Amino acid sequence: MIVNADNLIATVQRMADEDAIERVLYTYAFHLDAAEPQGMLPLFTEDLYVSYGNHGASGAEAYLHTLANPDTGIAAFFAGTSHHVSNVVIDFVDENTANVRSVLLAWHKYNRERPNGIVYGRYHDVFVRTDEGWKITRREQQTAGTDNYHARPEKMLMIDRSSREQSGE
Repeated sequence: MIVNADNLIATVQRMADEDAIERVLYTYAFHLDAAEPQGMLPLFTEDLYVSYGNHGASGAEAYLHTLANPDTGIAAFFAGTSHHVSNVVIDFVDENTANVRSVLLAWHKYNRERPNGIVYGRYHDVFVRTDEGWKITRREQQTAGTDNYHARPEKMLMIDRSSREQSGE
């Protein structure tokens, strides 16, 4: 696309929206790695749906319980994590909705004696524009593979490489 007087405002708005969406992705990873579920919730809509393959949640209250549960939550299970999000592709459905695909590399240090675990995968998100800005309303994690990760592959949503739809083609 060539920017000209006719599309300048729309182009700048699209660039600002893309930047805002990417910032949500990176802020999510920051709060996840800091084990701060309360910092993650404002990044989602109240009616969110999240699936990590082996677990998930519908609604903000259920998601907070999943993340902050003293027995199974992020801080209870892991001594530390490092989530790296890259290769962000944003496809706008309309001015208030976007389908977002990103690549995930997540390192996990367990609270118990076992090797560190790594997850390689993708996030498939649906973002919506709200009065507070762009938020995730749906998140699905698909896994390409793992190293020493505790969840068994049959319990995770594995990437089907034969599916052109999942790869965005």
